Amino acid sequence: MGTSAMQSSIKQTVSEIGTKLAKARAERGWSLQQLADRAGVSPAAVHKIEKSGITPTIATLMKIASALGKSVGYFIDESDPIRPVTLIRHDERAALFTSKQGLTLTNISGRYGPFFVAGAEATVAPGAHSGAKAMTHPGEELVLVLEGDLVFTVDDEVYELGPGDSLHFRTTCRHTWENPGEIPSRAIWLAIRGS
Repeated sequence: MGTSAMQSSIKQTVSEIGTKLAKARAERGWSLQQLADRAGVSPAAVHKIEKSGITPTIATLMKIASALGKSVGYFIDESDPIRPVTLIRHDERAALFTSKQGLTLTNISGRYGPFFVAGAEATVAPGAHSGAKAMTHPGEELVLVLEGDLVFTVDDEVYELGPGDSLHFRTTCRHTWENPGEIPSRAIWLAIRGS
């Protein structure tokens, strides 16, 4: 697994902590307050972790895991048996970490590791862009624009995409993206990991 794929796998694992916490709390029928009291943390912290608003410290995760009768490994174990199918309901999509300003990603795929493809629904704010420096990394990307406009530059060639347009490229090519419009763009963005 390349560095980029490994980082994506780590981000994916971290982004799943909230979903696993909400599931474990629901299995016990506990409110936010009940879990918070048992774990010795604030209800606001539990809520933010569940909504992927914050990543818990190891100490906080240990307290929560203990209160739920789980090991910390339940939240971060990547040695789960490989599942051939992952279902993600619309209202259960986890926010994915991104360092790019103006880009919001919600997960639509299984974890990198068991699968070769990671996907997200992306919302790109007007004027947002990938940065001044072009990116390169192993793999491929496939982007399908649902709303608004996106402009990609791949090896100095410019591709203007509108609703219904898609672009598939190898990410070993230098590439950038931007939303040149005045409204947010929405796209389905797939990343195929490279070796």
